[in-house]
Amino acid sequence: MTTFRRLECEWRLSFLRRAALWLPQWFAKVAVSDSPLEATMAFPHLQQPSFLLASLKADSINKPFAQRCQDLVKVIEDFPAKELHTIFPWLVESIFGSLDGILVGWNLRCLQGRMNPVEYSIAMEFLDPGGPMMKLVYKLQAEDYKFDFPVSYLPGPVKASIQERVLPDSPLYHNKVQFPPTGGLGLNLVLNPFEYYIFFFALSLITQKPLPVSLHIRTSDCAYFILVDRYLSWFLPTEGSVPPPLFSSPGGASPSPAPRTPAMPFASYGLHHTSLLKRHISHQTSVNADPASHEIWRSETLLQVFVEMWLHHYSLEMYQKMQSPHAKLEVLHYRLSVSSALHSPAQPSLQALHAYQESFSPTEEHVLVVRLLLKHLHAFANSLKPEQASPSTHSHATSPLEEFKRAAVPRFVQQKLYLFLQHCFGHWPLDASFRAVLEMWLSYLQPWRYAPEKQAQSSDPQPRCVSEKWAPFVQENLLMYTKLFVGFLNRALRTDLVSPKNALMVFRVAKVFAQPNLAEMIQKGEQLFLEPELGLPHRQHRLFTAPTLTGSFLSPWPPVVTDATFKVKSHVYSLEGQDCKYTPMFGPEVRTLVLRLAQLITQAKQTAKSISDQCGESPPGCSFLSWLRFTSMDNNSSYPPNDLDEMGQDSVRKTDEHLEKALGYLCQIFRLSEAQLTQLTLALGTAQDDTGKKLLPDCIVGEDGLILTPLGRYQIISGLRRFEIEYQGDSELQPIRSYEIASLVRALFRLSSAINHRFAGQMIALCSRNDFVGSFCRYHLMEPALANRHLLSPVGRRQAAGQVRGPRLSLRFLGSYRTLLSLLLSFFVASLFHIGPLPCTLLLVLCYVLYAMAMTLLTERGKLHQL
Repeated sequence: MTTFRRLECEWRLSFLRRAALWLPQWFAKVAVSDSPLEATMAFPHLQQPSFLLASLKADSINKPFAQRCQDLVKVIEDFPAKELHTIFPWLVESIFGSLDGILVGWNLRCLQGRMNPVEYSIAMEFLDPGGPMMKLVYKLQAEDYKFDFPVSYLPGPVKASIQERVLPDSPLYHNKVQFPPTGGLGLNLVLNPFEYYIFFFALSLITQKPLPVSLHIRTSDCAYFILVDRYLSWFLPTEGSVPPPLFSSPGGASPSPAPRTPAMPFASYGLHHTSLLKRHISHQTSVNADPASHEIWRSETLLQVFVEMWLHHYSLEMYQKMQSPHAKLEVLHYRLSVSSALHSPAQPSLQALHAYQESFSPTEEHVLVVRLLLKHLHAFANSLKPEQASPSTHSHATSPLEEFKRAAVPRFVQQKLYLFLQHCFGHWPLDASFRAVLEMWLSYLQPWRYAPEKQAQSSDPQPRCVSEKWAPFVQENLLMYTKLFVGFLNRALRTDLVSPKNALMVFRVAKVFAQPNLAEMIQKGEQLFLEPELGLPHRQHRLFTAPTLTGSFLSPWPPVVTDATFKVKSHVYSLEGQDCKYTPMFGPEVRTLVLRLAQLITQAKQTAKSISDQCGESPPGCSFLSWLRFTSMDNNSSYPPNDLDEMGQDSVRKTDEHLEKALGYLCQIFRLSEAQLTQLTLALGTAQDDTGKKLLPDCIVGEDGLILTPLGRYQIISGLRRFEIEYQGDSELQPIRSYEIASLVRALFRLSSAINHRFAGQMIALCSRNDFVGSFCRYHLMEPALANRHLLSPVGRRQAAGQVRGPRLSLRFLGSYRTLLSLLLSFFVASLFHIGPLPCTLLLVLCYVLYAMAMTLLTERGKLHQL
């Protein structure tokens, strides 16, 4: 110990002697520095890393955003990786926010160029794939630094499987799980700088709190959305190769992450394979080696992280159901071995599933970003050269990037996207926001829209025929077309198709599936799947196992399968399990759903037309006159409020057009005849009665009155029909209307109640007279007979039978805004003719008396005719 102390003292003394020679000449520069960061940058090799981090944290509070970014650029340029690796986790968190969602960081999801142009341009330049931040990533990557990422913030299925000591099938997690030491808490992934940065970038879309509804932010204009597009275009290029890293180590390019032995053995859903990259390079000479092969791991990592973080959100039970029997048996053997080794029972899988409850509800912003990913992946895959697009052309001369283009969608995206879409179809609210999910689904179903030949044929106004070269894609994605279409039908049957937005969604789906030759391709795929195995003896020995679709590109390709039937069956069984019950899209069950949808479309068209006619019959000034009570105001309209009422006649026209075209497309897809539609329309009872009003909701007559049928309940929920509901109680006690003055109505009620109580006997005597005076008093003091009202409820009939009200005075009409405004207008018009308030009042009373006398005579004459 004495020798160590002596050596340490000698080293410190020699260091101080050397520093004393040149430290004074830097003292003046440090003395006038503006911040601790400038002092740190003056001595980049003398300062402790913790001091650099503390300086950056202090500047993040005291300095403006632009100055902070300039300082960060200088730090990245001047400091070595040894100091930079300590600030890297803090810097990533300060940009993208904390994983728990408390810190929002730079709030890239709300940063827009038109709102904050300066901050937007600085942030985009700093985070650009060719910018300073990515240069920092490559600088640390060259030195092979590693960073811990907590497993607790991964998607629910991944977190649950890792906590069960079962390694997910994605190679993204292989050789990266780090177990805590004895007494430690939590599991971590050990990631390289590039992986760590992309993990935070992708998860910031999920972990941050949803944007408030009050902020009307267009997602496509936000910095985060545009950065996703730039990263995809950079690392998954449709033209050329992936650009090399901006920073290279002295020995050459930035190395690929080297595999490590995990600290504890894992069971795996998939099988470990040899590296395709090694196999590819070993068969090439140094002259023909493709430089992109050294960097393809960045493209693969980016895609896998995006897919895992954005799409891997569903129940663990569903995820395990898709795995092959071999993998399930491997997991079972592993659990038994662990339980016997630890002398404690293994955690039952059912208990683990109950412990895993991920409450995941994707936002509209999340869905829009996923749609951007899918569109770019289609363009990325379709950028293959024609001679390289076929799987049969695999050769050692094909570059890893071209191989990756072919593998991107089927091996990385298909499985998780299918379950993500199923989750959205089953849990998304029945409102117009489902349009985002719908467009994401339709974008995936149409890869030909993003093919290079699309531009050459875009001038054709007629819908293009889907080429036969897309038949393999349709067959290998059969469930995406068929099962999700059935899911959409079930949603459409529960929505109000009179709404313009809902009608547009039905139109969009019908238009896509009605593209020429697409329905035939889907039907052909179903025929291949439903083909009996007995007729194919050479395939009876095959086991339809779930292929590792999410496996690494760095694993070998499976043997090319040219049997279309086998490929379709493998696709369905891999996504739904070998015990699935497939419902054909062109079978009788789905055809029944389509016929029901056709019925509802026809009924919605008639409802929209009736609303349009009802609005068209009202003159422009009708609403103003009815507000003044010069015309009657129908408070018991036959149709409930709807989007059509707010958007006007143009919306009605578009809704009718969308429904009409959707019905035609459905008839084209499922070959429905005009006679069938006519028969269904009559069976649904959409005919109108003689008055032109809609009939009541579908119901049957019971002992206590009308009883709604399931169809009637749907008609009420969808707003297609409704009962004519009228107020049947005491008119003096009905709720105060929006066109009445509440305090004045209450005061007038107390006044009229006092008068009625004081003069009740006199009013009864007057109304009992058989002369004209009695008729005049009955017209003003007696309510219309309740028998004239439509009492639909038997309970209301019994209550009305026991209600007998005598004559009474009602002054409630004086509490209406319309009455008071009418009086004010009368006095104003009278003042124009030089008539004072008192003569005007007498004139109004005289006019009313004459009007009341005429109405009394007409009422008595009507009663005589009824007798």
